[in-house]
Amino acid sequence: MIRDASFRPFLQLHSTRVRQAEPALTEQPLVTLQARLRRNELRAHDLVEAHIAQIQAVNPALNAVVVDRFAAARDEAKAADERLQSVRDPSTLPPLLGIPCTVKEFFAVAGQPQTGGMVAYRDRRPSQDSTVVERLRNAGAIIVGLTNVPEGGMWMETWNKLYGRTQNPWNVDHTSGGSSGGEGAIVGAGGAVFGIGSDIGGSVRIPAAFCGTVGHKPSGGLIPLTGHFPENIPGTNYLCAGPLCRRVGDVMPILRVLSGPDGRDPDCRLSASSLGDPQKVDLAKVRVLPVPEPRGVRVWPVMQAGIQAAAAALGRRGAQVLPPNLPDLGEALSDLRIAFLLWSDALTSDAPMTYDQILSDGAGVALGREFWRLLRGQSSYIFPSLMVIFGDRVSRRFMGGQSGLRYRDRLRRLHDRLDALLGEDGVLIYPTYSRPAPRHYRPLLTPHHAACTALFNALGYPSTVVPLGLSAQGLPLSVQVIARHGHDHLTLGVAQALEDEFGGWLLPSSLAAPRRI
Repeated sequence: MIRDASFRPFLQLHSTRVRQAEPALTEQPLVTLQARLRRNELRAHDLVEAHIAQIQAVNPALNAVVVDRFAAARDEAKAADERLQSVRDPSTLPPLLGIPCTVKEFFAVAGQPQTGGMVAYRDRRPSQDSTVVERLRNAGAIIVGLTNVPEGGMWMETWNKLYGRTQNPWNVDHTSGGSSGGEGAIVGAGGAVFGIGSDIGGSVRIPAAFCGTVGHKPSGGLIPLTGHFPENIPGTNYLCAGPLCRRVGDVMPILRVLSGPDGRDPDCRLSASSLGDPQKVDLAKVRVLPVPEPRGVRVWPVMQAGIQAAAAALGRRGAQVLPPNLPDLGEALSDLRIAFLLWSDALTSDAPMTYDQILSDGAGVALGREFWRLLRGQSSYIFPSLMVIFGDRVSRRFMGGQSGLRYRDRLRRLHDRLDALLGEDGVLIYPTYSRPAPRHYRPLLTPHHAACTALFNALGYPSTVVPLGLSAQGLPLSVQVIARHGHDHLTLGVAQALEDEFGGWLLPSSLAAPRRI
């Protein structure tokens, strides 16, 4: 394994920590809890209570869960226990029955706030569940709370005027990422078995990486976004719903519940039956293309060491590891920088509403006045939101709305080129961000570093974030595993091998519950 003095694999941390024989309920994976519930070794009531207690313990420091459903969750757990204890054939039960989870506040939950973190929508309460929430409920999952978001979602600091700012569970002086930063923080802190976020440029993967969880952005068009706010860009699959969870093996059961058209989202076309089986991925047939430092982004040495360590581990397990300077890969990734620009331009030119219209319920933001009000502590917006609006307007003025069919045709050609390079069995091992979780406000200085994740939204490729270890500063490190569209099983199969090698998610030691159940 290639080593770096500032890189510590989770496998080493697992072996050095003193752990009891059975971890707490707030540390066990979804698939383990599923099995225990069905064998009547565990009650849904106890499982839900354990996670409510964990949320109550950690949330004052993290501010991750901003709307709780504790009373309703307890009632739903009671009903789940009655069903679990009365059934004769456990195989007939809904797949997620009794499992507590959280949901990003962007998804409509009937009767609950759906503000998008924006003052203009503070009174918004949808009367109908989003498709994602409806499917979770039908599968028996118990939503214990809704999690924090940035204003309108177009920023990687989870912070807004309504709910305040979310902190990283490994170090509260650092960001949890965004826009699913509330999910990253509470799942990372053991407060939910899994959470559902959404990702238009890294909004599932960056929080997963910063908070040390598994995160998966599925292939574009796999999960319907009906009832998500803000809306997707029509005719694109840039925006995706995806899970954050404790273990790689937890992802596919969630995807199978959420996937497939709902008849209302016209851009959701993939069926659940299109999902393959990660357990059938043969590493001996996998080609690994490591990318320690994408062009145009300065990646910290500790992150590069993680990419190299992951590739070396896969090589030891039989995969074919190709050289990082492979000429065809370098040329394709050079083109991918263009893909990132196309993604950025589509957000400014093709979206139904501009970012400032979204923030202001269609009225538009008087930018100069709001900067002045911000200086006086009177603005309804935070500073990063105003800076994003400013960048949006500059982009529109100088790029002149040159997207549309011409840009989409170029993106299609780039897509075909990388498809040919990856084939049916190739994966990229790619940094999720340029560095571990930065301190609050620091991402303002390097907004283009989101290119590490955003360009794969433009291509519609699936990507799995898997934890590898900690930096010398005690912050999580991870990599993205990326494959062609429709090959979610491949990214998950490779990510599973990395989890087996490095040990996977750990509850931050300062948050670990003293009581083991």
